[in-house]
Amino acid sequence: MPACAERREGHEWVAGAVDALHRESARSADTHLLHLALPAFPGIDFYFKDEATHPSGSLKHRLARSLFLYALCNGRLEEGQAVVDASSGSTAISEAWFARMLGLPFTAVMPDCTAPAKIEAVRALGGHCELTPPGVDPQARARDIGRGGACHLDQFALAERATDWRGNNNIAESILGQLAREPHPEPAWIVCGAGTGGTSATIGRYLRYRGLATRLCVAEPTGSAFANGWREDDRDAVATRPTVIEGIGRRTVEPGFLFEIVDAVVEVDDAESVAAAWLLEELLGRRRGGSSGTHFAACLRLAAGMREAGRRGAIVTLLGDLGERYDDTLFDPSWLAARDIDPRPRLAALRATVAAPAA
Repeated sequence: MPACAERREGHEWVAGAVDALHRESARSADTHLLHLALPAFPGIDFYFKDEATHPSGSLKHRLARSLFLYALCNGRLEEGQAVVDASSGSTAISEAWFARMLGLPFTAVMPDCTAPAKIEAVRALGGHCELTPPGVDPQARARDIGRGGACHLDQFALAERATDWRGNNNIAESILGQLAREPHPEPAWIVCGAGTGGTSATIGRYLRYRGLATRLCVAEPTGSAFANGWREDDRDAVATRPTVIEGIGRRTVEPGFLFEIVDAVVEVDDAESVAAAWLLEELLGRRRGGSSGTHFAACLRLAAGMREAGRRGAIVTLLGDLGERYDDTLFDPSWLAARDIDPRPRLAALRATVAAPAA
């Protein structure tokens, strides 16, 4: 009888790459959970999962690690193979970080309006940036490069399936573990945005898996595809307003958007998101990105509803990345003015919202 055919080529490298990713996860997977008590909301604790403390500086560090593991374990990524993905910036930075760790060439396909600091961060990590003008779909361009032999990590199609939502120190398990000794170990709300849909899918599934009463809120720029699609249960929904908030507020419904596990959607316009990001700097002592502002604005609305109902509890949200990446955009008054965005009135209103009521 003929000998059984075997295919062992590359197995040692794949095994070594997977082990390297596991070791990196053990070193960096748990990020800080910051606590904030606001005078206007007695009995309501605010927590911020600070994902900017990851080595690549954002929430997308978890996703990038999961995407590389998914590609390796599905036989799609081999030694020396080029890697490509479409991104508005933070995912690309994290993917470039892991590609450098594994010794792989990486290309990020990014809109040419991406914050300059993000582009420079990818390049500093050894990645190549292909900037697409308006009218050119970065995802389509990344797919084209993938057809040429590169491994397309495909964050938008694979995010919700690449992460182990049952546990394995995913972000939901990490949050709940850190809350275990807090006054409200089972929070009333967890708030996140919807970029790829992976984070909301992971959190929503994990809350159901654990049988918790915690509800999931997705905070999105006004008129985003997720907000419109969730409201009408329409996967063909599109964004009805543009946004300057990078990383969330997708123009179309992505494959990873799971509407059924989301309990509420809060829409926040860009001026309020920027104002909330500015306020976070005052409250936490360091600048945070625009999506963090969107999340925080939604938290304040949820807290107002809890206060009105006489409820106590905890609200948890995510700090996606640091505001230094947006020094030339969301924290530059001239850049904002050129786009007819003035966050100052909203900032004054938000300051009043979090302040103690007058005696």
